[in-house]
Amino acid sequence: MAVTRTFSIIKPDATRRNLTGAVTKMLEEAGLRVVASKRIHMSKEQAEGFYAVHKDRPFFGELVEFMMSEPVVVQVLEGEDAVTRNRDIMGATNPADAAAGTIRKELALSIGENTVHGSDSDENAAIEIAFFFKPEEIVG
Repeated sequence: MAVTRTFSIIKPDATRRNLTGAVTKMLEEAGLRVVASKRIHMSKEQAEGFYAVHKDRPFFGELVEFMMSEPVVVQVLEGEDAVTRNRDIMGATNPADAAAGTIRKELALSIGENTVHGSDSDENAAIEIAFFFKPEEIVG
């Protein structure tokens, strides 16, 4: 397996409950290394731009408002097959369907407040990383 990078967001429901460290610990214990991280308060432009793929869906406005509601932590994670590894430790989008021991099963509140976002492919990881980080901010 090759060492790759992926993108992660610790969402507002988690930062509001002071779970940044707990989420990061679970990511690191799953074999991922944080090579860039920053806590930001997403602007409307950032939230709309990042989630533009969902702009025609009925939940778009609610999603944008949620992502602006509290600070988030955006991260670049590195490890063997990082996208798959991150998605495995995140668990299913709906916490009720997530496997025991995953972030969403253990920490998420609901399908809407599901604690974390993670890239779904290497291609999207590169796009999402570039959306929030300059190359010099990633210290691997």
